Amino acid sequence: MFKKILIAEDHESINLSVQKTLEDLNIPNVDYVYYCDDALAKVHKSLREDQPYDLLITDLYYEEDHHKQEIKDGRELIQKIKEIQPSLKVIVFSAEHKSGVIDSLFKEYQINGYVRKARNDSKELKKSIASVFIDENYLSLDLKQDVKKFNSYEFSAYDITLVSLLSKGVLQKNIPAHLQEKDIKPYSLSSVEKKLNSLKEDLEVTSNEQLVAFCKDIGII
Repeated sequence: MFKKILIAEDHESINLSVQKTLEDLNIPNVDYVYYCDDALAKVHKSLREDQPYDLLITDLYYEEDHHKQEIKDGRELIQKIKEIQPSLKVIVFSAEHKSGVIDSLFKEYQINGYVRKARNDSKELKKSIASVFIDENYLSLDLKQDVKKFNSYEFSAYDITLVSLLSKGVLQKNIPAHLQEKDIKPYSLSSVEKKLNSLKEDLEVTSNEQLVAFCKDIGII
């Protein structure tokens, strides 16, 4: 099992809960911080002393307070830590549920596990630690199904642009002018209508409003 773990979590009650979970697993060396900057400093120090961490457990979002921080969220923390210790394994422990966001954490940030803060999350966290220790990525079954559904449709940059414009209140008939201004092709109204209708059919929604809501919910806009 892991010997040295760093917890980065800004809510004290949750931080203590994670610590208790690690105690149950008999992890001998656990450090915890409330700020991302402190987490990065801890990793730097551990490397200087040739006593690196085996695992980072971090939240995704951190509330701002009177302590000014250079690193604003978990994504940036993971990115900066991976730059200095690429081999460090990472589990994200967050309330975030958007499948697009979770998918990007695995693909773009190379995390090893994701546990959603919810009922029975302590049990899920123990499972994730055990899985990541044996080099298996971990995602709970319900989230895995959501991410699989998200990946069943590959959103192109063009798709995202169209839905983003709709989300900003641009009428469908006015989208071609915005595309032409930025030289994004195809920008004919018929092409825009065809693509939006195709998106709605594939995603089983009936209106542009539902399409925007769906894309917001999965985190691509």
